[in-house]
Amino acid sequence: MNAVVILLVGILILVIAYVTYGKWLAGQWGVDPSRKTPAHELEDGMDYCPAKAPVLMGHHFSSIAGAGPINGPIQAAVFGWVPVLLWILIGGIFFGAVHDFGALFASIRHKGQSIGEVIADTMGTKSKKIFIIFSYLTLLLVVAAFASIVANTFMATFTETGAVDYAASSANASTAMISILFIVISIVFGFLVYRKNASLGVSTIVGVIAIIACMVIGLNWHPLYLSNKTWMIIVGIYILIASVTPVWILLQPRDYLSSFLLYFMMAVAIVGVIGAGLTGNAGLDIPAFTGFKDTLMPTGTSLGYMFPALFITIACGAISGFHSLVGSGTTAKQLNSEKDARPIAYGGMLIECALAIISLCAVGYVWKNYSAGELVVPTNVFATGISKMTSTIPFLKGAESVIFSMLVLAVSAFCLTSLDTATRLARYMFQEFWLEPGEDVKTATGYKKVLTNPYVATIITVVLGIALGMTGYANVWPLFGAANQLLAALGLLAVATWLGKVGKNNKMFLLPMAFMLIVTLTSLCLTIKTNFAGIMAGADGIVWCYIRLIISVLLIVLAAVLAVDGVKTLTGQNKKAKA
Repeated sequence: MNAVVILLVGILILVIAYVTYGKWLAGQWGVDPSRKTPAHELEDGMDYCPAKAPVLMGHHFSSIAGAGPINGPIQAAVFGWVPVLLWILIGGIFFGAVHDFGALFASIRHKGQSIGEVIADTMGTKSKKIFIIFSYLTLLLVVAAFASIVANTFMATFTETGAVDYAASSANASTAMISILFIVISIVFGFLVYRKNASLGVSTIVGVIAIIACMVIGLNWHPLYLSNKTWMIIVGIYILIASVTPVWILLQPRDYLSSFLLYFMMAVAIVGVIGAGLTGNAGLDIPAFTGFKDTLMPTGTSLGYMFPALFITIACGAISGFHSLVGSGTTAKQLNSEKDARPIAYGGMLIECALAIISLCAVGYVWKNYSAGELVVPTNVFATGISKMTSTIPFLKGAESVIFSMLVLAVSAFCLTSLDTATRLARYMFQEFWLEPGEDVKTATGYKKVLTNPYVATIITVVLGIALGMTGYANVWPLFGAANQLLAALGLLAVATWLGKVGKNNKMFLLPMAFMLIVTLTSLCLTIKTNFAGIMAGADGIVWCYIRLIISVLLIVLAAVLAVDGVKTLTGQNKKAKA
């Protein structure tokens, strides 16, 4: 198959979906540009802070994207390009984008509060608390994993004598230095735009030039060679400060500027794919369909059967529960106008779908190396495939290694972005858990006043997340895929029940919700079976087999309780509507 055909047809379908289906959804739900958003109604200069649409798109897109739309399609490519492309397009248009748009819209109609509060409004406080527990534990796992990934990306390599191996550590030290400089210019950017009212256009041009300068400086001057443990502590301190700092100081400007790295990465990739097509080098070796079970196992471990593996593995490129937490956590508190909801939420998800299609083209281009197990790390697969396609363009032939390094750096930058967004979201969840209907952080008293204090909530979250990252998150990380997709199913359920309550069309949520529940519960049942077998066989790490088994059972129970409550709510709403 030709990469150019896959890419252009895929992008065309996504554009048509945005113009037609996205617009229809906005009309069905009653999106009202004249309505005051929580960012204006509750503006506090810390969490609630109106942001210009391009800035908020940068934050939202940087937070939801990360490495997800790259990792998932590349790993799932073992089933062939047709299943992957179909799930990206169908899942993205009718599942993920609807989920993201609905979560953001429901949140802005609930004072910018999380999906947990939306559930409380329709299904009661018990369901809210169950959902928040589920979401908070998932976010702790994200904090642990991403903190560990960032620390591993920054850490120095040491010799047997304890000395720094400068040659092996140079690339990591460069990444760390660039990331630190990037934070500094983001703060300066935020100060100029939000406190000195500098032109966004001029500031953006200066900011992009500053990003390039950061890269040049970081690649040539990187004096920080620290251990993994030291970086974990530094990252913990950073996310603690970042998640309680007013959004205009760091979160908005940093994510806005970060998005240009992602746009650059996608632009280079598109140029590479089309350029390879123009030079007759865009043919993909990847089969259309390899079978219903992963027998290729390039990583050494089979994904299992296509159902449910395909729909769990490709998350961010199709539908991801984490997106509902971002949309209803940070984005809803910064939305300037309801008219911005469709381009930011529905459009942002479709752009992520485009990145997932690019990832499919990349793995297809280096398919022989990937399927043989010679090149398996998704970031490297992506960077290798795109840089090789780009090098087929005559005037870029000698830039392959430079483009490869830039692509890897761009992907790495988003881990830090997603990390402090996840920390802030976990803080919101922790605070909301203790509040009853009608209460807020300002009116809480007694022990609730202490536990809902943003600093207390953040410290607890960071300590738990960093501790888990230092000890054993990798042992429970295999559960994240199912937990994340289960979160998406529950997010769809929450928005469906709310739309039903306010008398709006919610039918577009019912099939995606049911499908994702079936997919995730099937995956969790298979996990229970695998870990039970490991316990019976006395496998190594038997303690973690017990832990994974217990967590899987708890996730199924929590999901079942919420699903039953949701179905009862929807059934009651239908009866009331008919009456």
